[in-house]
Amino acid sequence: MGLWDSLLGRHKPVEANLDVLFAVPQAALTLQAGGGFTPLGTGAVCYRANEGAAFSVTQTDVQALLDADGGPAVERSTDSYGFTWLLDRQDPADLSGLVTELHAVNTSLQDNGFGSSLLCSLIGFTAPSGAPLGLVYLYKRGTFYPFAPAGNQQRDNVLELQVRGLIEGDLRVEPELGRWLGLWGAPGLG
Repeated sequence: MGLWDSLLGRHKPVEANLDVLFAVPQAALTLQAGGGFTPLGTGAVCYRANEGAAFSVTQTDVQALLDADGGPAVERSTDSYGFTWLLDRQDPADLSGLVTELHAVNTSLQDNGFGSSLLCSLIGFTAPSGAPLGLVYLYKRGTFYPFAPAGNQQRDNVLELQVRGLIEGDLRVEPELGRWLGLWGAPGLG
């Protein structure tokens, strides 16, 4: 960063560190001990699909890699904004395995030149009340935030702030609340 960039208010974007996904199992232990949250065994990667054969081959290879583990087939869907979601299901007790597979998807897309297409990764949890909770990793920010849908396009802000307080020691939490996107209808949230 140069002096002119600083004076003009430009800043270098945070580089995604996909390895921080491996801190999620520790954060899950904190969530369970501090708030009674349990993993659902679901995780999803959201990205914008690209045109062309190279992207199509990469997407097919990633899905085949995840399907090869003998577990439930990975589900691919497209949301109303045109983003593609790859939903992976694992035994809820194997959160490390789920995180490893989400990391593999993100890494494969990034290594094949499609990192700019990645939006986020989401890991599903359940609150003691049975309410869904998503722990969301923002690829372009390198941060996490909780998303607690409360039905009818509403959020449980109290629950989200409670979760933020619990995970701040384990994960880098997104400081700008305006970036805590509502992922309505996201696969993997129960």
